[in-house]
Amino acid sequence: MPVTPVDLNDANILITGPTGQVAAPIVDALSKIANVTALARFSKDSDKDALEQRGIRVIRADLADKRSLDACPDDFDYVLNLAVVKSGNFDYDLAANGEGVGNLMARCRSAKAFVHFSSTAVYEYAGHSPRKETDPLGDNHRSMFPTYSIAKIAAETVCKFAAHQFGIPTTIARLSVPYGNNGGWPYFHLLMMKENMAIDIHPEGPNSYNLLHADDYIEKIPYLLGAASTEVTTTNFGGSQAVSIEEWCAYLTELTGFAPNFREKSTAFGSLSIDTTRMHDLIGETRMDWREGIRAMVENLSPQLLR
Repeated sequence: MPVTPVDLNDANILITGPTGQVAAPIVDALSKIANVTALARFSKDSDKDALEQRGIRVIRADLADKRSLDACPDDFDYVLNLAVVKSGNFDYDLAANGEGVGNLMARCRSAKAFVHFSSTAVYEYAGHSPRKETDPLGDNHRSMFPTYSIAKIAAETVCKFAAHQFGIPTTIARLSVPYGNNGGWPYFHLLMMKENMAIDIHPEGPNSYNLLHADDYIEKIPYLLGAASTEVTTTNFGGSQAVSIEEWCAYLTELTGFAPNFREKSTAFGSLSIDTTRMHDLIGETRMDWREGIRAMVENLSPQLLR
């Protein structure tokens, strides 16, 4: 049976990386029921202003800079860490992602639960075998994001250390492919199809992933918090259905008439579907069918492209 979800009504919640594609819908949803504080570097003042205008408290800080966190309260009920840096500079990316989660957890050590959003990019490529949480880790995304996989692995390691050191109940959720009405990988593919741009795929197809719709990951956050433990709970976090790039592009063709221009490259991301056993045991199955989710995404972002 899934764990008991926590009640987030009126809770004090800190969300890092609030302007990112994954975090933005979470901020929108939780700010309606809880007291949300958004923490980021806010390189664009307009992003900070937009959140403040919606009544969301904001903190400008850099997780790589411990001193900048002095402005952050230390009494949050729950913390959702969705901050990620992909500058390509190893020193900074390791500091921001790895040391950063340690700095954040040291500051928020009184939290009832902490969820660190990691990525299935931490897994070593293994063909079509669905990845389990105990499978080998590796430098999966080097071809496109040189620092990403290594920084994510480092962040998980520091997260575990801090959870043990400070006694913070923690869940590490390894995201598969998040998407929703504000876009995601399938939407990028649609835009590439529209312009007849080449879509790189691994020769060992089909290239399968577990699309995770925003409605589902928002619904599961109270369960991820409920699953947190001081021993650290690590779980895959994707949609219950595995679907390939080839399949979702074919469906986009049905919807729009644009055909994909696939280009096989050995350096392209390979299949990275997940074993959902532990996830289902902890937080239950997801509900959004990937076809419904993709159609809703296109209807929201580019309805003029629909047939």
